[in-house]
Amino acid sequence: MLPDVHRTVDAAWKLESAKIVASLTRMVRDVGLAEELAQDALVAALEQWPVSGVPDNPGAWLTTTAKRRALDHLRRTQRLERKQEQLAHELGQRQDRHHDPDARPDDEPDDVLRLVFLSCHPVLPTESRAALTLRLLGGLTAQEIARAFLVTETVITQRVAGAKRTLAEEGVPFELPDGDHLAERLSSVLEVIYLIFNEGYSATSGDDLMRPGLCLEALRLGRLLAELAPRETEVHGLVALMEIQASRAAARTGPSGEPVPLHEQNRGRWDQLLIRRGFTAMLKAREGLVEGEAGGAPGPYMLQAAIAVCHAQARSAEDTDWAQIASLYATLTRILPTPVVRLNSAVAVGMAYGPGAGLELIDALLTDPVLRDYHLLPSVRGDLLARLDRFDEARVEFRRAASLARNAAERAFLERRADALGAAAPVGPVLGEAAEEFLRRDDLDPATRRSYGQTLRRLRRSLGDRQPLASLTADQVTRVFTTAWGEAAAATWNRHRAAVRSFGAWASLDDLAAGLDRRAGTRPRARPLDPAQLDAVWSLPDLPLREETLWRLLYESGAGATAVLSLDVEDLDLDDRRARSRSGSPGSAGSWVSWRSGTARLLPRLLAGRTRGPVFLSDRRPGPARTPGASDLCPDTGRRRLSYERAEYLFKQATRPLDPARDGYTLRRLKPHHRDR
Repeated sequence: MLPDVHRTVDAAWKLESAKIVASLTRMVRDVGLAEELAQDALVAALEQWPVSGVPDNPGAWLTTTAKRRALDHLRRTQRLERKQEQLAHELGQRQDRHHDPDARPDDEPDDVLRLVFLSCHPVLPTESRAALTLRLLGGLTAQEIARAFLVTETVITQRVAGAKRTLAEEGVPFELPDGDHLAERLSSVLEVIYLIFNEGYSATSGDDLMRPGLCLEALRLGRLLAELAPRETEVHGLVALMEIQASRAAARTGPSGEPVPLHEQNRGRWDQLLIRRGFTAMLKAREGLVEGEAGGAPGPYMLQAAIAVCHAQARSAEDTDWAQIASLYATLTRILPTPVVRLNSAVAVGMAYGPGAGLELIDALLTDPVLRDYHLLPSVRGDLLARLDRFDEARVEFRRAASLARNAAERAFLERRADALGAAAPVGPVLGEAAEEFLRRDDLDPATRRSYGQTLRRLRRSLGDRQPLASLTADQVTRVFTTAWGEAAAATWNRHRAAVRSFGAWASLDDLAAGLDRRAGTRPRARPLDPAQLDAVWSLPDLPLREETLWRLLYESGAGATAVLSLDVEDLDLDDRRARSRSGSPGSAGSWVSWRSGTARLLPRLLAGRTRGPVFLSDRRPGPARTPGASDLCPDTGRRRLSYERAEYLFKQATRPLDPARDGYTLRRLKPHHRDR
C-alpha cells in the first residue's frame, strides 16, 4: 500500500506543483520561498497520507496545505498585514472545496503563466532558465534534471539556487510582461522550451541518441503554454514543430541505438496521433495569422513547423517537396540568419538542386566561429562530397565529424559512414600523427611545447587528424586562423603564427603561414588593482589555498605569471623568501622571485610536505593521451603543473562579481605599482 501512496503523491506533485508554486509566488512575492513552502506541503503529504489516506482531491489538499504554510510565514514575519484577512478568507473558501473532486486548486491560471515568464526571464543564463523551468513548472527534482542533462546533481542545485538568487537581487516582478516587452519575453520562454526538447530529441552528449523524458516534458510545457496563451501564433507553431518531430522518435534509431537519417526512416513507425496533433496546432497558428495576431507574417517557429509539415505530408522520402522546403528555409534565413539555420538551408538546397549547390553554401560557413566545433558541419559536408563521388575528401570530413561529436551513438554512426566509403589510398603521414611527432621533439622546452600544442590542437580539430599532410595548404591554415583567432590580440595571433611556421618548416611543407600577416600592436599596460579592489580579492569567500597562494605571490613578488607558475619546490628558499624561476630559455639561469609575509604564511601549507615537482599543481591527473614531460609532472601526486591559461581562467571567474564590467580581472593586474612595493 505504501508504494502506491508514494506514487500518488509523486503524480499529484508533478501535475499540481506549477500551479501551487505560482499561486504561492503571488502571495509571498519570492519564488525561492514559494518553492520551499510548496516542498513543505509535499513533505506533509508524504508523512500524513500513508496514515490518513489519500484525499479525494490531492491537488486541492496540497494547495491548501501550502497556502497555510505561506499564511503562517506572512504572519510570523509581519509582512503584508493588511492582506491577512483577505488571504484568510481565500483559504477558508479553499477549505470549503477541499472534498469537492471537481474543484480546481487555483482559480487564477494567469499565475502559472506569470511563473513561466519568471523562470524564463532573460536576466538568467540559458542553462539556469532550463533548470529552473523544469524544477518549478515540471516538478522535477534536482536529481531528475541532472540525470536528464548528464550533469551532477550539485550542478543543477547550484543553477537553480543561483537563478532564484538572481531573480531576487534583480527584483524581477511576478507579473505578465506588457505589450512592449511581451514579444521579447515570449521569445525567451519558447527558446527554453525548445532547448529542453532538442536536448531530449538529439542529446548533445552521453551514450544514447535521445532522452525521451526531456522531449515529453517540453511537449507538456508547450501544450500548457498554448492553453495559457491561446492567441500567440508562435506558441502554436512551436507546439506543432515539437509534436511532428516527436512523432519520428520510434523511427530515428536502429536496433543498436544507431541514428537513422530522416530519408532512410521507416515512415510506418511515425506516430500518426502526434502528427495529427501537430497539424492541429499548425492550423491554430495559421488561424492566428489570418486574424492578424502577428501582423500576417509567420515567425521562426511557425516556419520551422511548416518545414516539418512538408516532411510529414510526404508518403516517402522520394516524395518530399525539397524545393518547397528550400524556399521555406530561405524565408527563415532572412528573419533568423543564424549559422545553424543557414546550415540546414544548405542541406535543403543540396537535396533540391544538387550536392554542388549545397556544397557551395556549406563552404561559405567554414569560417564561421560559431560552427568551428559543430560536428554536423563536417558531417553535412561529407555527405555532399560523397554524393559528388569525392570519397577521399568525404572520408576525412566524416572522421573529423566523429572526433567532434560528444554523443557516443552519433560518433559511432559517423565512423561507420567513413568506413563505408572504403579504405583510403596510402597518402603518407597525416596531420594528427605528424603533430604528435613534432611535439615529441627534444629541443622544445615545456612552455614552448604547451604553446605549440594549443595551435596544433586547433588545426587538428578544424581539419581532422586524418587530413593528409601533403594536402595541407596555406589557404586551409588561413581559414582556421580567421575562424579561431580572427579577433585575438596581436600577441596571440603572432604566437600561433610562429607555431604553424615552425611546424611547416619541420614537416618540409610550403610556407603554411603565407596568408597570415604578422600583426603589429603593443599590449596596453594593465592597470594594477587599487587597494580597495585588492581587499575585495583577498576577502573572497571560500578561497582555495592554491589560488590564494598564487595570487599573493604574484602581488608580493611583482613577477610575471609565467615565471611564478614555472617554480619547482626544489627552487624554493623558504627561509630567505625567494626562489629561482626557470621560465627563461633552455640553459638560461632564469631570474629570482621573492615574496613577503603573506606568501610565506601560505606556502608551507600549500606544499604539505612535498619536496619536489611543480609548486602549483592542476586539480586532476592528466589523461594517458596528454601526459606532460617529467619536468611538468609531480612525482608524488601524479598531477601536472598548473597552466597559465587555467590560472588566468580561474582568476577571471573568481573576480567576475568584483569587476563592474563583469569580465573578471586578469592576473597581470595583481602586479603592483613600483611605489607600492
